[in-house]
Amino acid sequence: MKVIYLHQEETEIIQLAIDNNRQAQQQIYSKFSSKMLSVCRQYIKDIQQAEDVMITSFMKVFVNLNRFENKGSFEGWIRRIMVNECISYLRVHKKVKFIEDENYTEESFNGIESQLSTDQIQFLIDSLPDGYKMVFNLYAIEGYKHNEIATMLGINEGTSKSQLSHARKMLQKQITTLKKQENGTE
Repeated sequence: MKVIYLHQEETEIIQLAIDNNRQAQQQIYSKFSSKMLSVCRQYIKDIQQAEDVMITSFMKVFVNLNRFENKGSFEGWIRRIMVNECISYLRVHKKVKFIEDENYTEESFNGIESQLSTDQIQFLIDSLPDGYKMVFNLYAIEGYKHNEIATMLGINEGTSKSQLSHARKMLQKQITTLKKQENGTE
């Protein structure tokens, strides 16, 4: 049995994992699993379902590890697999529907208030309809452009923009309501 040192180069660990070295695979899983569960949790409300999707995604990571070309970050490559698997899961289990709405208005949105806790932010995002939530996560959190989102989700670019606009409006309204509740004005 070969010992893997904690400070081995990432490329060496990846190569060992490609060669089915279970310790190397475990090291990759241990290093990235908590971050990737957070990614899955952004798309899937139920923590057990998010964890199932994450585990399925890691299986895809290990099966396709030989396809990683050391272009860009390894974490980013894994993250993309997680996001794609979340989208597939939602398509199969939730049947997310997107409303075609070419008449959207681009509104300024300064982000979610810094006074909100992570749990509050997650709660607000979770309360969005699935289509809004998916586009919001892909755009605001993952950094995809509307044309990329449209391709990933099989929708028009205008629909992606519209879903984001609606999500922002809904979040802004929820933040205002939350602030009023905290200040005792509602």
